[in-house]
This record gives sequence, structure tokens and C-alpha cells, in this order.
Amino acid sequence: MKQTDSHIEVDFINEGSTVGELHPEKSWPREDSSRVPLWVYTDHENYRRELERVFYGPHWHMVGLESEIPNPGDFVRAVIGERSVIVTKTENEEISVLLNSCAHRGVEISQAAHGTQKEIMCPYHQWTYDLKGNLIGVPFKRGVKGKGGFPEDFDTKNHGLRRLKVENVNGCIFATFDHDAPNMREYLGKGNYEYFTRIFNGRKTKVLGHQRQRIKGNWKLYMENIKDPYHASLLHVFLISFGLYRIDQQGVTVTDERTLAHNVFASIRNPAGDTSGTEDMKSYRKDLKLNDMSLVTAAKEFEDEVSIQIQTVFPDLVLQQQGNSLQLRYVIPLGPDEFELQWTYFGYEDDSEEMTLRRLRQANLTGPSGYVSVDDTEVLEYSGAGIRPNPSKVAILELGGRGGEAPDDGNMVTEGPIRGFYEYYRRVMYGDS
Repeated sequence: MKQTDSHIEVDFINEGSTVGELHPEKSWPREDSSRVPLWVYTDHENYRRELERVFYGPHWHMVGLESEIPNPGDFVRAVIGERSVIVTKTENEEISVLLNSCAHRGVEISQAAHGTQKEIMCPYHQWTYDLKGNLIGVPFKRGVKGKGGFPEDFDTKNHGLRRLKVENVNGCIFATFDHDAPNMREYLGKGNYEYFTRIFNGRKTKVLGHQRQRIKGNWKLYMENIKDPYHASLLHVFLISFGLYRIDQQGVTVTDERTLAHNVFASIRNPAGDTSGTEDMKSYRKDLKLNDMSLVTAAKEFEDEVSIQIQTVFPDLVLQQQGNSLQLRYVIPLGPDEFELQWTYFGYEDDSEEMTLRRLRQANLTGPSGYVSVDDTEVLEYSGAGIRPNPSKVAILELGGRGGEAPDDGNMVTEGPIRGFYEYYRRVMYGDS
């Protein structure tokens, strides 16, 4: 991937490698991305290509928070695509991200989700690596009693663990398999980087908890869902009934104009009790009551008045502020028909006890059984069930036009960010313009 004055170019596509050549029996219905063929969610060959081009290509992936590995030797496991990686802090307090696969026979070295270690040892033949991935020990390297052993030209320097390129954005750790990928500021673009660092603003973070779930559907459906403000006032009864989000409230959509791959929705909640214009909507329930309104009452903590920020970073990360709840959602594909969704809830190290309690309470809005997010889980499984037996059909994405650009008038009644996702996706996958 390389940056020009106007856009980021994907430079690893073979010339002439179009989707029609890859799948003669399949095609995209239009040159624009207002129609998405459903086979892109179900086709196994397409999924294998996604792993290589999207997940193992020149794209950045969140692999953890620095607050999860505060001391040298601390580590967490993460997954990029289908590959497990080890995220650790070295003796000199650098962050190292290593492929969790031994250089000897490919064995998965670490099975623990997190822990502390002075070195990394393979359980099979005890090949041992330092925290930077250098091979430092090989049993029977010289054989036993002068017999056997490795050839004289065997050099441990040539057999370390595969290292990923790493960047730490104010405590959020990103990694990529492509060492030529641009830095994160360039990768996200100006507007998206500013919103990302609005939350990762230099204050030390504190992890409050994790959740994880599996959803029967293609991984792209989740990224579409987060780029889709259209459904929020229609599907989510809790959001509209308690005034947390309305599609007519003041907001902004920021899309990376170079790639169209990343975007942000940021909105300001209407005045308390203002439900004008929503009473006739089927999703509005005036009979819903809460015994504890602190669940939906936020305390001001940022300089602006934004009450919801939801940001997608291509290909697999969501960063969200919902009131005072701060969270990362990470999408892990499990084949074309299923994915794992990992949630990390966090605050700041200097939060008061009252703020921490507020964040934990508001975390109940999201997660696998959250008052809001449970709707998404259910409808995405419905999506998977409807798509799998019908790969020859197409999805229609025309709300707000046919292009992938963000509206410049604050309008959030649009499917433009989804179209933008697929415009970039097609360039990466098939070289389509």
C-alpha cells in the first residue's frame, strides 16, 4: 500500500485480476457498489482470498491495549484473520507482536489467553525464543555425545518467530503483517485519526472487562451493520424509546475520502425527554420505564458534546463511545459463515470510582446480551440464514445515493459508508476501480 496526494493505492493486485476472471460464473451487478452480490458472503474461494488480501495484506489490526501488558514479560494472545499472534512487552519495554507459530514445525506455541513469561518456549521440542522473537535455544543442537545434531551451517539467527510491524496509538496497539504499510495517521486519514485520538487521547487506559460471542453470519455483515445508521432508529427499541439515538439528531459522518474504507458517526443527543417526531414509529415504546435512569444518563467528560461516537477501522475494528461507556469490538472471521466478536470495555486509569461504576453500568447497553446490541446479534443471524441459500441474489444499497462518499450536510440517513467499504474492498480483492 502506498499513499499519493489524493488517495491510498493498493499495489499488490495483479494487473487484470478482475472478479470476472477469478469467478467466471460470478460478477458484481454494477460498476458502483450500490449492489452487492450475496456470493461474496458465502463463497469459500473468495473467503480464502480475503484472508490473504485483506487480513494478511497491508492493513492494520488492533491486537490489544498497552494497559493489558503493563510490565516486561506480560503478554496477551490476539487473532488476525485466522492467525494467532502473541503481543508482549520486552525487557526494554518495547511492544513486540509475534506470529504464534514455532519456526521449527509450525506448532502453536502459546495457548494461554494472557500471562507473564521471561522467554517463549515451544511445548513440542522446546525451541526457545526471547521476547523479541529471536531464537535463543535449541535442544540437542550439537547432538548427544558427538552424534547427531544440526548441520554446522544451522544459524539460530535465521530461525526466529515472524515479527509483525507494530504501532502504538496512545495505548491502543496495532499490528500488520506488511512492513511497508503506512503509519496509522496516514492509514486512517486526518478526520478518522482525529476522532480515534479523541478517545485514545494520551490518558492511560484501564480495562474493565471482556466479552465474546459467535454469530452465524459472514464477518462483513457486522462491519456493514456498524456503518449503517439507517437501522438504528428502526431496529433498536431501547435507543429510540429512551432518546439515546434518533436519526434526526445533530450529527456528522466522516469518511476517509482517499480509501472510503474507514468512517465515523458522531452525534449529539437531543434534549432530555425530546421524542418529537418519533411517536408514530413502530420502534418507539412510551410505556418502557427504567427504575434506574443512570443507565441512560451520561456525565460530560470530553470537551465537545458528542454523546455517541462509533468508528469503523478497516477491516475488523469498531471503536465506540456510548455515553460514558467506552469499548472496542474486534471481528474475527471463522470461515465465510461465522465470526467471533470480541468486546473490550475500558476507561481511564485516573477515573473516579463513580465514573468507573457509570461505565460499567452503561456497558449493559452493548455486548452479547446488551439492551441494544442483542438486536444486532439476532438480525445478523437472520441475515446469515437468508443469504446462505441464496448466493445468486443481490443486496440493494441505494439509501442516500449510489456513491461511497459521506454526505456533507450532517445527514446520517445514508448507506454511503457501506458502499464505500465495498468500493475499497473490490480494489483490494479484485483490482476493480
